[in-house]
Amino acid sequence: MSDTPIRLLVADDHPVVRDGLSSLFAREAGFEVLGEASDGAEAVQLAECLRPDVVLMDLRMPGMDGVTAIRVLAERLNPARVLVLTTYDSDSHVLPAIEAGATGYLLKDAPRDELLRAVRAAARGEAVLAPSVAATLMGRIRGPAPEPLSERELEVLRLVAAGNTNREAAAGLFITEATLKSHLVNIYAKLGVNDRASAVAEAFHQGLLTTRH
Repeated sequence: MSDTPIRLLVADDHPVVRDGLSSLFAREAGFEVLGEASDGAEAVQLAECLRPDVVLMDLRMPGMDGVTAIRVLAERLNPARVLVLTTYDSDSHVLPAIEAGATGYLLKDAPRDELLRAVRAAARGEAVLAPSVAATLMGRIRGPAPEPLSERELEVLRLVAAGNTNREAAAGLFITEATLKSHLVNIYAKLGVNDRASAVAEAFHQGLLTTRH
């Protein structure tokens, strides 16, 4: 393992936060704080000049914000890994930062040991995500949960599963055949299928329909 310390740049618009982070890493073996920046523009300037291994980057700062600074560093091919350290974990903050090129994303309430591990991992180029941030990203990747079938759509599905034609099912529900077809289109979309047989099979698979004995 290399004895070369991990060189850090701390970027945050709050002096107390900068001082606290700088003091924390200054007390730890294996780290060296090269400088502090109070906004995104200063972070970019110092990162270009000092060439740190890792930049601890706040997101909300006056002037150039953290996301813009991350993007600028990426465009300039700056080798520094950027570890976002902020209080915001909503997807409106997480996604732009990751897309801009951040290596990791932690919250400011992270325990000291977790922060130290995260910086070491970021220096190695490993992705680091706070649990709530990982959940946010997974939720966005998976997309919204499918909308459940309405009671009327379930009635339509039961009649179709029983072997009724569209006309017979419509008559049984006292609706027009056109309305029944509209319900079927919605059912297909919600179940992710393309035809009657697949809709019935998927409904049984999901437990929406049960076999009567």
